[in-house]
Amino acid sequence: MSAYKDEDPRIHGIRTKIRVVPNFPQPGIMFQDITTLLLDPKAFKDTIDLFVERFKGKNISVVAGIEARGFIFGPPIALAIGAKFVPLRKPRKLPGEVISEKYTLEYGSDCLEMHVGAVKPHERALVVDDLIATGGTLCAAMNLLGSGAVEREAIVRANRVPLTRANVTKTNHHPFQPLPHTKKERKRQENLLKCHFH
Repeated sequence: MSAYKDEDPRIHGIRTKIRVVPNFPQPGIMFQDITTLLLDPKAFKDTIDLFVERFKGKNISVVAGIEARGFIFGPPIALAIGAKFVPLRKPRKLPGEVISEKYTLEYGSDCLEMHVGAVKPHERALVVDDLIATGGTLCAAMNLLGSGAVEREAIVRANRVPLTRANVTKTNHHPFQPLPHTKKERKRQENLLKCHFH
């Protein structure tokens, strides 16, 4: 049974398939393990279907997947909505000319890279990853993609701080509800996500 009255029952099924691993990869971190979700074909399909239902017909031409688990969810979503898939990789994984963006993680720092020219001006992009914790990776992805990146999604959100323009631009945190429970919540989230990351 769903935790919220208007919640799609598939969301509850997905939520129950994500295992929480305390103190991984270091003490104090509550790791959200999506590998248990991938072991359940119905929950995995429901996850992809929810993304497709939400973003099909929204003129998205690019699905950008963040390494590594964004590579699991991004390609099937891209195929289903008729978009190209662009991998956002860790340093020195892409041959040829790349652009890069450094960011801060919940437990360190890293860098994302993308091929130069992978996303053209005025393309509309959807950023896909498995988890939003501090929002550092998401912010780096948004900066790499530029103003075309107008949609962003994840399977799990690590906190429930309200998403406001101030939270995004001042603290670099992007805590949003990736799978909204109600239509009203989804509309509110879509309005709040109209912000710039530069």
